[in-house]
Amino acid sequence: MYESHFGLQEAPFALTPNTRYFLRAPSHSDALELLLVALGEREGFIKITGEVGTGKTLLCRLLLNELEQKARTAYIPNPHLSPDTLYEAVAEELGVDVSLCANTHQILKALNERLIELAMDQRQVVLVIDEAQAMPEQTIEALRLLTNLETESVRLLQIVLFGQPELDLLLQKDSLRQLRQRITFHYRLAPLDKASVAQYLRHRLAQAGYNGGDLFSPGALRLITRSSGGIPRLVNILAHKAMLAAWGTGERLITRHHVIQAIRDTESARPPGLLARWL
Repeated sequence: MYESHFGLQEAPFALTPNTRYFLRAPSHSDALELLLVALGEREGFIKITGEVGTGKTLLCRLLLNELEQKARTAYIPNPHLSPDTLYEAVAEELGVDVSLCANTHQILKALNERLIELAMDQRQVVLVIDEAQAMPEQTIEALRLLTNLETESVRLLQIVLFGQPELDLLLQKDSLRQLRQRITFHYRLAPLDKASVAQYLRHRLAQAGYNGGDLFSPGALRLITRSSGGIPRLVNILAHKAMLAAWGTGERLITRHHVIQAIRDTESARPPGLLARWL
């Protein structure tokens, strides 16, 4: 589309979670460090929450990549499952042939045997669940029961939950207090600040092959920061649409005017101050 116009090799602001575009902004870097340290300490439950679009899935993918050589991982991207289906999914992720199991008891027994086998091979096992706020309450309780699979000296399974703030509300239920008490580490992803937004845009452009001067004017950067609220997904959308607007008129510098056009075309963007009244 506009790649050749701006000297890019690929689209820099695609919404698909590509770990090559991960920026170690303060909040996201701290969250990754916490995850790696907590998993290194063999803690049971770890929870990472953040608003829609703050980069949880990208962080989740990055964690899985980091663990690839260190641990055996099971990844559940859609946890809206019944307890029995959750057990089957985890077992299959860890290489258990559930077709040989006649019921849930046999699945749990086979899963426990597999975890013990991995522990004997000195393999850490980590279950990563994305969009955890979508789990039914009964399934969350079933998840807690999975952490009971342990020996006298070794925790056989660690669990990392990624979810929206609704996950915190869900876990406040009295019926889930036992699981809540087992969450030893929790981190809330923060939106990007103004400096991080500018760094974020430069980083993604560089990863896409750009090696020139700043494409976004200071005014454009300020407007993108305010209108996106620092949410990376919205930053991507506004930056992409602003670049489209500049490309359409043959310009090579993205200004406030182009960002205003992008804001007007994006329902989820927040027009700041006087711009909101003008729009």
